[in-house]
Amino acid sequence: MAKGTRADQILKKYASLQEIMLDKDLAKLGDAYVNFLYSLALSQRLGKPVGAKVDNQTLAGALKNAGLREILPKRTDRHTQGNAAEALMAYAWLRKVSDFEESLRILREGDDPQEAFTKLLQEISRKLNLIQDANRRG
Repeated sequence: MAKGTRADQILKKYASLQEIMLDKDLAKLGDAYVNFLYSLALSQRLGKPVGAKVDNQTLAGALKNAGLREILPKRTDRHTQGNAAEALMAYAWLRKVSDFEESLRILREGDDPQEAFTKLLQEISRKLNLIQDANRRG
C-alpha cells in the first residue's frame, strides 16, 4: 500500500486560482474535509465529541472577508461561494500548503466560526501567494 496520498494522484492541473475554487469535485472533497476539521475543533473546545456542518453563509462570508470573493465571477451565489471556500481549503491541504494541525488550531481558537474561517482562508491565501511568487521568480 502507498504511504499517504500524493496530491498529483488526485488533483488535475489548474490554470488559475479561480479554476481551483470552481472545481465541483474538489468542493465535494472540501465539504467533507472542512466539516471534519470544524467538528474536531469544536470537539476539542467543548471537551466532547461534536459533529457539525459549516453552512454556506459562514463560508461565503469568510471568503469575502478574506478578500477572495473577487476571484469568482460577479454573479456567483452563496452556495457556490461556500463550495469555492471548501475547494480552496481542500486544495491547500492536499498540496501541503495548509497543515491540518495548524488549521485545527486556527479554528479551535476562533470564537466566531466566520472569523475563524476568515483567518484560515487568509493564511491559505498568503501561503499560496508566496508559492506563486517564488515560482514566478525561480
